[in-house]
Amino acid sequence: MINVITVEREFGSLGADYARHLAEHLGWRLVDHSLLRDIAALAGVSEKVVASCDERLDPWYHSVGKAFWHGSMEIASGISERNLFDSQKMTGYLQKVVRDEAAAGKCVLVGRGASSLLNGVDGCFHVFVYATMARKMRWFEQQFPNEARNAEQEILATDQRRQAYIRRLYNHEWDSRQLYHLLLNSCMGHDAMVGATLEAAGLAHSVNLV
Repeated sequence: MINVITVEREFGSLGADYARHLAEHLGWRLVDHSLLRDIAALAGVSEKVVASCDERLDPWYHSVGKAFWHGSMEIASGISERNLFDSQKMTGYLQKVVRDEAAAGKCVLVGRGASSLLNGVDGCFHVFVYATMARKMRWFEQQFPNEARNAEQEILATDQRRQAYIRRLYNHEWDSRQLYHLLLNSCMGHDAMVGATLEAAGLAHSVNLV
């Protein structure tokens, strides 16, 4: 019986909105931005700092700087929490929270490599949401009108960052169809996407599809 659904998504594909609709239809918990709050509480840092590490790798020079910070007692008192909490530490907390949420069941997990972390785990169903570039650019231009001229560049850069993140942590190709049970083009609309997911996951009987 499926009791966890992970949703990976291209930037601008409205995958997060689909995940919210799906969770509402099922009456399950949506684990998206709440995950960042949980990590911040566990790590004892601000949510802003956690968000700065969200689905990101540390730059190559960070490890050099971190070694320097930890090697100097004189500088230690001036280190910011962002320097102490990095993407490497974020990953450890993230994996714990995702596993705990999955163990509790009845949740929809958005991004953050959950499909890779829970790959092969019983009761988990993995979805990848994509869209045409034209659709993604329209969304970007509506959300960030002042950056509209950079829409395609920003979309591609964000997806490349997510690709690199998953490749480094799990040695998986983020958009590989082999990772997912279902690939959805969001141009079909949220209602159709939710209906297709429930049917594919064997959950259509558990909700009223009106």
